[in-house]
Amino acid sequence: MRTQDDLARSNDDLEQFAYAASHDLQEPLRTIGAYMDLVKSRYARVLDGDAIEFIDFAIDGAQRMKILIDDLLEYSRVDTRGMPLEPVNCNDVIEDALGNLNSAIADSRARVEASPLPTINGDRSQLSRLFQNLVGNALKFRQESRKPRVQIWAELRGREWVFAIKDNGIGIAPEHQDRVFEMFSRLHSRARYSGTGIGLALCSKIAQRHGGGIWVESEEGEGSTFRFNIPVMS
Repeated sequence: MRTQDDLARSNDDLEQFAYAASHDLQEPLRTIGAYMDLVKSRYARVLDGDAIEFIDFAIDGAQRMKILIDDLLEYSRVDTRGMPLEPVNCNDVIEDALGNLNSAIADSRARVEASPLPTINGDRSQLSRLFQNLVGNALKFRQESRKPRVQIWAELRGREWVFAIKDNGIGIAPEHQDRVFEMFSRLHSRARYSGTGIGLALCSKIAQRHGGGIWVESEEGEGSTFRFNIPVMS
């Protein structure tokens, strides 16, 4: 019981910190971005190229910090602010997720194929985010030499559904396949691939909230298959 109380207290502290960070830091970040934009537009004629570049760096930094704060807030609220688990048709969830990725799918000319999926006990919004992050990563970490292809399906294994998202992207080396689910874990430079390093950690937390876990099977240069399991509805 003590452990459960400590965990609950830790989750509350994390959410309070993330909430305070979100609200108390967003305003100064907006101020920084707004004034940098104002300086750039008002004094562009008298500033040299280096000064304009420095201003752009400051604006980009403020924008990235805002995204990081939003991601941290979402991560902290998976357990405390999620909707009650209820029957959810995962075909509808995939439709939500792919709808949010319409532009990325079109821009990359990706082929996304989803087999019929089951109904499970879940939080539709969180499951949509889980699928969206995994498919979005498949589009982001794609091979330059071929169009992205993503396959989605589910298999019944005993008393659980195992969902799979398979891509033909750049793959992940064996020594990195566990750490990709850690907070702020990045295998590539930000200049090459954007992101905060929280997306897969969020996926892991969502899978855990639904009574399961997440893992990846991958080979460098040959793509990855991310799998997560969720118990069958009782």
